[in-house]
Amino acid sequence: MLKNLNEAVGLHAADGLFLHAGWPAPANVKTLVSTRRGGISQAPYASLNVGAHVGDLPAHVAHNRALVQAAVPVPLAWLDQSHSTAAVPAAAALSSPLQADASFDCSGTAACAVMTADCLPVLFCTADGRCVAAAHAGWRGLAHGVLQNTIAAMNADPAGILAYLGPAIGPDAFEVGQDVSDAFCRTDPAAGSAFSDIGGGKYLADIYALATRILRREGITQIYGDGRCTVLERDTFFSHRRDGQTGRMVSAVWLEPPPASAKG
Repeated sequence: MLKNLNEAVGLHAADGLFLHAGWPAPANVKTLVSTRRGGISQAPYASLNVGAHVGDLPAHVAHNRALVQAAVPVPLAWLDQSHSTAAVPAAAALSSPLQADASFDCSGTAACAVMTADCLPVLFCTADGRCVAAAHAGWRGLAHGVLQNTIAAMNADPAGILAYLGPAIGPDAFEVGQDVSDAFCRTDPAAGSAFSDIGGGKYLADIYALATRILRREGITQIYGDGRCTVLERDTFFSHRRDGQTGRMVSAVWLEPPPASAKG
């Protein structure tokens, strides 16, 4: 994983509000990661909340989503996320959100988008710029196969896939019980290295390390990210673990449409 924050995620002056993945993706692969800043929602959703399921005013969510959409040249494919392992074509979710926690696109007609507020957003692209995907990876999804299903849906050689791990709850803040440790260690005993025993049947879990282990087992070695913590960066990110009732960020990846002169 990248160690230099400026290499991993940087604010672009052109749109100001958003972060972008710092990975050596092809030029036609574009990304966007929203923060909690720049919207119109009021506390406890202040301010760029894009989650329509958290109790915020629908008009505020619609306005915030429109702000994000204005920065993306293809329609965003919003999902009805439920900590599942389902991966669906992004274009199929444009007319109505599908119940899934990952989407993929090889057509250039939709942006793969996942919402998070502590769970790990994972963005994917192929090195040849033909396919992209996004996965919402909380611990349940990670343990049960959401990343594996997303990779399989891309129908590409894993050796030629890049992965970006976006902002999520960090290893100093993610306290879990024995059940979470067991869920990973049953299938991968060495996953115990991602859990720090703090006593009383509790652990601090490193969701970045867990995701990296899975990606590497699937054959993906090009893994990027910076390990930012949504819990600790209160002014930048929403965090359900920290605040309870709160908003959601969105992480998106898409294939940039070709110039009009290049079409046809």
